[in-house]
Amino acid sequence: MRSFEEEQALITRLSWLRAAAPATLMGVAALAHAEALAPPEVPEVIKALAGESVVLRAHATGVQVYVCGRGTDGKSEWTLKAPDAELRDDQGALIGHHSAGPSWRHNDGSEVTGKAVARSNSPDADSIPWLLVSATAHAGRGVLARVTSIQRINTVGGQPPPAKTCDPARQKGKEARVPYRADYYFYAAASH
Repeated sequence: MRSFEEEQALITRLSWLRAAAPATLMGVAALAHAEALAPPEVPEVIKALAGESVVLRAHATGVQVYVCGRGTDGKSEWTLKAPDAELRDDQGALIGHHSAGPSWRHNDGSEVTGKAVARSNSPDADSIPWLLVSATAHAGRGVLARVTSIQRINTVGGQPPPAKTCDPARQKGKEARVPYRADYYFYAAASH
């Protein structure tokens, strides 16, 4: 049988463990979130600027929409009209949409539009290039409101159909919707 002092010491230890457990779990969750938002390894040409940190990662699934027409050289070609993709978080929950601009809208009401400033071929030759996009406009308040740059990486698919499948004389303006997937990393100036 335990003495009164031993019982009190045990109760004190159990109380401390019960109080420390939520803080420990919150710390582990914060560490996992911080690791999940680490910048990815990418080619130097599409690296984010120094002083920027990842504020959001989204997984896109959708299509790249191409239009049949003539290029500046007069030859037939498929030209990118717009992306059309759902954005999901790491757990698969729908968090937004990616569309023409290019622009990204988050379910919290924030939106960012950008312009591609650098590209790198995808390791998969059948997939669209990896990009670095610089933010040019914002709307709303939320996670995308302070985004300064976006990376598109880990692309799968999305390349335009072969030029020979476009006949502008008969198909001018015809659209082709090509499935693709990609990861988007959103960066903002690091807060101090």
